[in-house]
This record gives sequence, structure tokens and C-alpha cells, in this order.
Amino acid sequence: MAAPTHTAAPATPAPVDNVPAYRTDLDGLRGIAIALVACFHIWFGRVSGGVDVFLALSGYFFIGSLLRHAIHSQAPHVTYRDTINPWPRLKRLLRRLLPALFTVLIAVAVLTVIVIPQTRWVSIGRELVASALYYQNWHLAFNSQDYLAASSANSPLQHIWSMSVQGQFFVATMVVALVFAALIKLAAKALAPLADPRVIRVLVGVAVLFVAAVSFYWAHMRMGVNQQFNYFDTFSRVWEPLAGGLLAIWLPSWRVPRWLRTVAAVVALALIVTCGWWIDGVDSYPGPWALIPVGSTLVIIWAGATALERPRPGVSQAQALPPVNRMLASRWPVWLGTIAYSLYLWHWPLLIFYLTWRGKDHASVLEGVVLLAVSITLAWLTKRYIEDPLRGGGRSRLAHARRDGHTRWLTYTSVLTSVLVIATLVTGVGIKIWDRHVSTMVVDTKNLDPRLYPGGRALLNGLPVPALDPQPSPLLVTKDFPETSTDGYMSSFEDPDIHVGVYGDPNATKTIALIGGSHAEMWISALNLLGQRNHFKVTTYLKMGCPMSTELVPKQDGIPYPQCHDWVTRVQKKVVADKPDAIFTNSTRPRDYEPGDWVPPTYTPIFDDFIAAGIQVFGIRDTPWPHNAAGLIDTPTCLADGGSATSCATRRAAALAPEDPAKALAASRPMFHPLDLSNGVCDAELCPAIVGNVVVYKDWHHLSATFVRSLSDELGRQMAAAVPWTGPSPR
Repeated sequence: MAAPTHTAAPATPAPVDNVPAYRTDLDGLRGIAIALVACFHIWFGRVSGGVDVFLALSGYFFIGSLLRHAIHSQAPHVTYRDTINPWPRLKRLLRRLLPALFTVLIAVAVLTVIVIPQTRWVSIGRELVASALYYQNWHLAFNSQDYLAASSANSPLQHIWSMSVQGQFFVATMVVALVFAALIKLAAKALAPLADPRVIRVLVGVAVLFVAAVSFYWAHMRMGVNQQFNYFDTFSRVWEPLAGGLLAIWLPSWRVPRWLRTVAAVVALALIVTCGWWIDGVDSYPGPWALIPVGSTLVIIWAGATALERPRPGVSQAQALPPVNRMLASRWPVWLGTIAYSLYLWHWPLLIFYLTWRGKDHASVLEGVVLLAVSITLAWLTKRYIEDPLRGGGRSRLAHARRDGHTRWLTYTSVLTSVLVIATLVTGVGIKIWDRHVSTMVVDTKNLDPRLYPGGRALLNGLPVPALDPQPSPLLVTKDFPETSTDGYMSSFEDPDIHVGVYGDPNATKTIALIGGSHAEMWISALNLLGQRNHFKVTTYLKMGCPMSTELVPKQDGIPYPQCHDWVTRVQKKVVADKPDAIFTNSTRPRDYEPGDWVPPTYTPIFDDFIAAGIQVFGIRDTPWPHNAAGLIDTPTCLADGGSATSCATRRAAALAPEDPAKALAASRPMFHPLDLSNGVCDAELCPAIVGNVVVYKDWHHLSATFVRSLSDELGRQMAAAVPWTGPSPR
């Protein structure tokens, strides 16, 4: 989602004949683009081609302006200081972008406190800072790779990532262009032809073409490597505004019949309007498919520019334009284009806050119309009373003026600026205070009274549950990590190393190796206790998102994860070489598109290899991944938002097969021992969010360490029934 912004005027005014005619049709194109973005977000939950229209237009205006500055700066009367000084242009950018942005960020901060559960305040607070400082795209890119982070799909600030891309593009391009202009001015003293506008245009064009080509290749190549990161990557995106910049540098002046320009513009506009339906932008952009909306934008720019190059005598600009451009230059598209930036800022957070407030995933037709109307109204008010005044084009000064006609010291602009600055500072301080408050909170539940907080024992043993607030609280449970995470023995996605941790009784002669991904890792909290009690050692071999599987091209959230297969291969060899007495790993996984769970066929060869090496295998059945008819459930957020143990629960039949699917493996594999703790997590009908006064899940699908410890006795009983040395030593 690219913010509809542009800068057309050069930092140092160029000669009038070098400035292209103002294109009202491109304001209209911006209006069509923002309408597509808003409508597709509100009603279709998809990415439209409007995003890429904004990027291409931004590049066309901004690079064209920088090129004119570079050419004009070669004039003898233009000093080096004027040539390289970024402040005039940067000041206009800040005055154009920041007032509306900060207004929306302040509103988001207030609505977050009112509407959003406290469990999400830290993540949204950090996004507020990232948005204000124009690195939101990188924040989301790395957040999408953080296995322990909540999804940012419903963030009220997700759309700001594209503004961050544009802001980075504007600043980097401006600095490079100003330095380039100064170097050319300096070099032209020895080599005068360098100051020729045609030479400058060629040099700039070649440089822009090269960077755009490399960026396009990078975007295409990274789609198959990590599309989630690629979608937010500035360098993957930069070819789109640079494509618009290339058109500003080398606008073709071909003599094309009017009818051909008309046909080209009609086809281009049709592609822009419809591509959101037949291109899956999230999976396809900014790769080659983005050429459709970007290329179509360039065609519309070219069609109008060509028509205006040689206007016939007595023909106005509007009459000279092709019919499509003339339509775009009409009243309502142009008006919508003038509020596009503010509308872009407002529509997404309003949608997210409304859906969160109503507990819905989609807006109805009527709800969408109301949301769009409110967004447009707020966008107009923001432009009229905030953007325009602070850009210097707005309203008259307020009262408090002296009656003798002297200059008024208290103006609308000064008051508005002061309010925005103070509100922004207060918001920033509030974010830091809350972030620090949450960061100092610690989970301390290892000594909970089991009579008051029985956890899974309440279901397994029928223990009474007194009426108490659950532990950890929904806000704290998100920090209830297994020991291996806090001790640093869990390899991250990018970390290829095997980090072996030692738990239980380090001096024991018997060893269990805990291996796999995070759904194996979460059992360390119980295994550590059992090892200490029953005198066996637990060694850990763990990697994020990497269960023990022979799958050649495993995926994580749909992204190819080849590092996992390599890691699994090396871990198998290391574990066999380390010669543990048993391994402990996951034996099942939820089915993706139907109820229940299963043993993936890529798991069993791993079990067989360890059994062939003489190693006992404990296969733990995976616990339900919370979900309901509306989708996945983030348990802490659901509870913090007023949900209960049952309203945030999962139906057992939707998550689990009637019997542990791994039991069938034991019939032909005496050294394979299936373990099933489902009855400690679920009753006959539901898998509640709170069991025995303990919150079950710490995020979307990982058990809290506190709850895992409450299952230790039953886990130990099942293990000892299969392998006696894992239980208490006989007296």
C-alpha cells in the first residue's frame, strides 16, 4: 500500500519553460487509485493495483523535479550551496507529509487505549514509533519473521509501511541527486560538455535504469525465497518509483495517432481498475506482475503528455487530452485525488478499529459504505484544517491579534503546530512508559499452590477449581516462555547452528534428547521437572518452526524454509553420535484443511532412523491450535478483550481426531512410545482457554510454560509406563 504523495516543484525554481504543465488528470488518477485501495481493503480484503500507481506517480514527479534541479543548478548564478542544500526540498516534504501522519498516529494511539486489548499495546506502540520515524516497513518485515510475535495482519498501522518505503526513497534519491548535481557542476569546469542538459539526462537515466533493473531482479528472485519479507523490502519496491522516474527522464515524443493514444489509455485504466481481482498482490508484488499497474500508470502519463506536447491552436489542455485522461481530469476524480493522502491514512485504522470493536473479520456492504464515508469526511477535514494550513496555503490567523494592526503573534498555524508537537511528544512518552512497564514485568508462577491453580490436573484428576483470577494474567502470559527460549538454546530461523542445552539432572547416566521445533520445545518445562525428580538428563536440539521431518522443501507460513531440512539432517547425525537413551519429539500435527490431526508421512522415517540406531522414541501428540469458525484465536488477546475460557475455546472435534493417530505406529514399532496429553488440555467437548485457573496458551498456538508444568505428573506417568527408568526409582 503506497501512500499517495508526490513532490512536483524543484528546490531551486527552474526556468518556466523547463517545468511541465500541471496535470490535473494525474490528480484524478490518484483519486481512482485511492478509491481502489480503500474499496479493496474494506470489502474484498485484497491488495489492489492502486498501491503501485502511487509509487509510479511519486517517482515520476519526484525524479522529474530532481532532474530539473540538476540541470538548472549548472547555471553560473547558482551557487554550490544552493545546488547541494537539501533543506528547502526536505522542509517541503516534512510539511507535506508529517502533519496529517502525526494527526492519524495520535488518533491511533488514543483509539488503541480505548478499543484494543492491553496485550497488543506494546506491539502497536512500537509500530507508532516505527511509523513516525519511517521504518515501519522494516519493522513489519522483521516482525513477519519473528516466530514468537503475534500476526500484524490486523495492525491499525500496517498500511504505513508503504509511506516508509516512499520516505526512504525520497530522502535517499534526493541526497544522491543533490550530490550528483554538485559533482557535475564541479567537473564541468574541466569538461564543459558535462553541463549540457542532454548529457545530464543521459547520465541520470542510465543510473536510474541500472538501479531499477537490479531492484526488479531482486524483487523477482526474492519472491521464491521469502515473499513475506520481500513484500516490505525497500530495495524490492524501489524499481516501481524508479520506473516512473525513467518516464520523467526519457518521456517518448513519438508522433502517435490520437486514436491509438486513446486505446492505450483505455486499456491501461481498465488494467489498473481490474488487476486487484485477478492478481494476488500479496503473493505477486513487487515481482513481475506489478508491471501491470506500474506500466499502465506510465501509459496514462505518456498518453496525456504526448497530447499536450503539440496542442493545436485554440485548443485547451482539457480538450487536447485523450478521453480517458479528460475523464480523469474531471471534478470528482480530481477532488478525490486532492484528499488521497489523508484518505489513505484514515481508512485502514478506522476499518481495523471498527472490526476489532465489533469482533468481526469483515465489514458488510452497509458498514463499508459508512466507513468509507467517515474516512472521506476525516480526510477532507484533515486536508482542509491541518495539511493546507501547515503547508502555508491555508487559513487566516486566529484572534489574539493586536488591534493597532501590528503583526499577529498567535496564528492558526502556530497553534495547530504546537498542538501537534505537544500531542506527539505526549504520545511518544506514553509509549515509552508503557513499553518499559511491560518490559519489567516478570512471570513468577513456578511456586503456584496446586490446590488453587491445578491447571491441567483439574481435567486429568477432576480436582476442584476455586474462583480465582487465572495465572499468568493475559498480559503476562505472553512472556511465559519455556526455559530454552530464555536461556538461548532455541536456534532462530536464520541461525544454522545447533545449540545443545542440558536440563533435568546434569549428572544422570540416562539421557532424553528433546528435538524439533517450538511445539517440541514447549515440553521442556515438564521434562526439566521430571528429569530433576527422576534423575535423567535432558539435552535439547531445537530450531524455530522446524519439526523433525524428511520434507525436502519445508515451508514456514507458506515460505520455503530450506535451512530447516539442512538443520534436521545435521541434528539427526549429531543426536545419533551423542547416543541418548531416548528422544522426545512431536508425532502429530493439525490437518491444514479439515478437522483433526494426523501423523505426516515425513515424520515416520525420522522415527525409524532413531529406532534403527537403538534409541527409544517418545512421540508427543501435538496440542490443539486454537481456532473457531472465524479463524485462529490469539488466546491472550481474546481473554484481555473480555473473552472467557469458553468463548475463547476450541471445539475438540475440530482440533483432534477421536484417538491419537500415532498409536498405530506403536503396533509395528516396539521402541516407539506415543504420548497424549489431550485430556489435560480438553474436556469431551471443548479445549478451553483457561483450565484449572491457568491460561493454557501464551500466543496463537504455544502452551504457556505454567500450564505445561501442570501436566508434568501425567506426562511422567505415561513415559514411565513405556520406559520405566523415566519414572521414580524403586525403593
